[in-house]
Amino acid sequence: MTSLLLRNGLVIDTVPAPTVLGRADVLIEDDRIAAVGPGLPAPPGTDVIDATGRIVIPGFVDTHRHTWQAGIRAILPDSTLPAYVGRVLRELAPRYRPDDVYTGTLAGSLECLDSGITTLIDWSHIQLGPGHTDAGIAALRASGIRAVFAYCYGTDDDLVALAAETARVRREYFDTPGVTVTMSMAAAGPEIAGEERALIEWRLARDLAMPVTAHMGGHGAESAARGLAFLDANGLMSHPTMYVHANHYTGEALKRIAAHGGTVSVAPGIEDALDIGPPPTGRAREAGVPTGLGADTVASGPGDMFSVMRAAYFLERGRPDGAGLGFTAADALRMATIEGAEVAGLADVTGSLTPGKQADVLVLRTDTLGVAAAHDPIAAVVLAADTRNVDTVLVGGRVLKRGGALRGHDIPSLLASLADSAGRLAAA
Repeated sequence: MTSLLLRNGLVIDTVPAPTVLGRADVLIEDDRIAAVGPGLPAPPGTDVIDATGRIVIPGFVDTHRHTWQAGIRAILPDSTLPAYVGRVLRELAPRYRPDDVYTGTLAGSLECLDSGITTLIDWSHIQLGPGHTDAGIAALRASGIRAVFAYCYGTDDDLVALAAETARVRREYFDTPGVTVTMSMAAAGPEIAGEERALIEWRLARDLAMPVTAHMGGHGAESAARGLAFLDANGLMSHPTMYVHANHYTGEALKRIAAHGGTVSVAPGIEDALDIGPPPTGRAREAGVPTGLGADTVASGPGDMFSVMRAAYFLERGRPDGAGLGFTAADALRMATIEGAEVAGLADVTGSLTPGKQADVLVLRTDTLGVAAAHDPIAAVVLAADTRNVDTVLVGGRVLKRGGALRGHDIPSLLASLADSAGRLAAA
C-alpha cells in the first residue's frame, strides 16, 4: 500500500454543503481518501506534502466539454449558436484527422488538470470514423484525468451502423469495471438529429447500461417542450439523462425532469455569450434538479472552472428583480464539485473528501496577490482564485501536478503538435 499525506492545509469539504473544516490533514492510501482530520499520523514511507498556507478541496467536475476543440481555441468569439454550428461543426470539424483528435483531446484534458478539473464529461461529437474514436479514448487515458467519454456517433445517418458502432466501442473499450475512463451515450436526438435517432440512442443506452447526455432545452421554448414530450411519451425520461443547456424549460418541465431522476448541465458563460438563453442555474436547482457546470467549448469561451463558477455566480445573482440573490459562492463551489459529480453519475466516486472515495484532490496556493488576505476561504476559491493558484492535483491518489507543474507529459512537444494541428485546421 502506498500512502500520501496532505499536511496542515485549510480544508474545505463539500458534503452536505461546502464547509470550512479548518486546519487539517488528508491521508490518502493507494487511490482512496483514508482519513481527514488534524494531526493524522503518517504511516512509514508516507509521502508528505506540506499544505500549510494552502487550501485543500475536492477536484472540480466539468459536466460538459467538447475537449477535442482545444486546437481551435478562441476561433469564434463574439458569436452566436448558429454561427458556432456553421463554423465549428460544419466547416472545421470535417477537417479533423485522428491525430488532430488525439492532440486536441490530450491538450484539452491536460488543460483541465492544470486548472484543477479532475473529472470531465467529454461530449465527443467528432466521431468521423473508428480512428477518430480510438484517438479520443487514447488521449483521455493518456492524460490521467477521470473522464466519461460521451460518445456521439457522427459518420452518417445510418441508424443500424450507429447501433453497431456504439456497441463495438462499448464492448472493446469499456467492459472492464473500475477504470478511470467510462462511457456514456451522447445523444444527438431528438432536438438536433430527430426523434427516430433519439429512439435508437436511448434504447441502445438502456441495453448497454449507459447513461445519456443530450443537448436538450437550448433550442427555443417550442423545441424544448416538444423534445421532452417525446421522451415522456416513449417512456424514456426514466433512463438516467443529463440535459445540457436546459435554458428554455419551464419550471414545470424542470420539476418533471427532477421527478424522473434527470440532471442538468449548465455552461453559463457559453449560454449567455452565444445567445442560447439565460442560464437555468437557479431555476433548475430550485426545481430539485441536480445541476453541474461545464466549460462547453474553448472556441468561444474560457476553459477553466474558476471562470465558469464566476460566470454562474454573477449571471445568477444578476437575474431580474433579485430572483437570483439567494445564490451564494458556496452554491457555485458545490456545483463545481459534489453536485457536478452527482450530475455525472459519480457522486459515490468523487466530488468530496469523504473517506472511501477516490482521492481526487486539489491544493491551492493562497500566497498570491489575488488571493492573499481573503477572509472567506470558500469565496476566495470561487471569486478570487484562478489557474495560477492550482499547486497540486491528484486523481485517484496519483499526483498529476505538483509545485505548479504537470507531471508525466512533455508539454513543449504537445504544444508544438497542437500548434501544427491548429494551423492546418484553421487554414483557409
